[in-house]
Amino acid sequence: MKKLVFSLIACLGLYFPLFAQDSGEPLDLERAIQLGLEQNFDVKIALNTIDIADLDVKIGVGTFLMPSIIANYSKTFARENVEQQFVTTPEPNVIRGAETSIENFNIVGIFGIDPSSLVTIRRLGRLAELSELDAKVTVENAVAAISTAYYRLVLELQRSKVLEKTLDFSKARLEIAKARYELGGAGKRDFLTAQVDYNADLSLVVNQELVIQNARINLNELLALAPNKDFTVRDTITVAEPLLLEELLEDAYLENKFFLIAQRQENVAYLQIREAQAARLPTFNLNGNYTQNTLESDAGFLLKNQRDGFTGGGGVALNLFSGFTVNRRIQQAKVEQRNAELFTKQIELQVVSDIHRAYNSYVNNRNLLEIERANYEVAVENADIALERFRLGIANYLEFRDAQVNLLTAEDRLITSIFNIKEQEIELRRLSGKIFFQNSFEKFRNN
Repeated sequence: MKKLVFSLIACLGLYFPLFAQDSGEPLDLERAIQLGLEQNFDVKIALNTIDIADLDVKIGVGTFLMPSIIANYSKTFARENVEQQFVTTPEPNVIRGAETSIENFNIVGIFGIDPSSLVTIRRLGRLAELSELDAKVTVENAVAAISTAYYRLVLELQRSKVLEKTLDFSKARLEIAKARYELGGAGKRDFLTAQVDYNADLSLVVNQELVIQNARINLNELLALAPNKDFTVRDTITVAEPLLLEELLEDAYLENKFFLIAQRQENVAYLQIREAQAARLPTFNLNGNYTQNTLESDAGFLLKNQRDGFTGGGGVALNLFSGFTVNRRIQQAKVEQRNAELFTKQIELQVVSDIHRAYNSYVNNRNLLEIERANYEVAVENADIALERFRLGIANYLEFRDAQVNLLTAEDRLITSIFNIKEQEIELRRLSGKIFFQNSFEKFRNN
């Protein structure tokens, strides 16, 4: 299908460079998005959150399904004066500086099977999916913000060219009024009025430079660049083929990250019920122990005792009564699941409503575009006629200024209409989950 490509340059039929001279390296939208995803701090934090969630899953697996093996070693030493009285000997046994040494080493292995832990691991997996979806939301928002900021800068640069063209008209009118005044063909009032209008248009051009600088800073901030970083952007805004509401809604049910997050949260709530119910099941544990113990003493009947060997066993535990705590946990989890279901329905309605609102604005702006384009063509012709009539002395300065203002307004409304269409297009793609595709996200994350 044929693309609808509209821009100020195409409408004017003239080539207006964005800068009088190259003021920096070229930057297209694709490169801007790439820089933003590589350097944007919100994106980096979101990706780190994914890594944390993945580690939580691994920690959970290690905690619940892996045996724990603990090694302990201890050694104590004592020097004492000992006096011992035995039944077999009347005289006490006195030992000065009797030494006692105890050395103990053991390895304990424990492995337990808790049915609730299996559900917990599944729940942690769902939470990891939620972290990835949250990161994708951050990435999509970053892409949308960068795209909008990029096109906003293009729009303001186009407005600057419109104002410069208006200033050229005012300058031409000022020169004509000055020549007439000097030749005595017109009064000083017309010349002064032309001077005031020229200064007013010059003020608009100067103020527009400030708007451009701030728009550039806003884009640099999203790209994590220095505020004074300068670059040259493309001078056109391309409007894609018309988007279809049915396709947007279908994509949203499959790709909208907020809707997918709500669904995952509903799954997590269901697993919390299963996790609470599993507390009623018995738990099993196995344990093994290797011990090496050595006792040496200068006092007493036992001068040395050394033991080493293995012990092992297992057990079953069943929670018979815990003050109805398990029942309350199950009831609480069921309430949370109902809330999760309601939240999913709420998000579904919100997403569908947002798409309908954005699509209505999108369609309205596309309809307005043809009107603004036709109005601009009329304004151009009217301004040319007014300038020629003013040059010939047929029209007064009020008629010329009115045509000039109408042309400025028509041009500004035309380029603003193009920008509005692009802005709504970006928003619709974000809502439908198609602003940044899955394979691109995986590739970007792996890099």
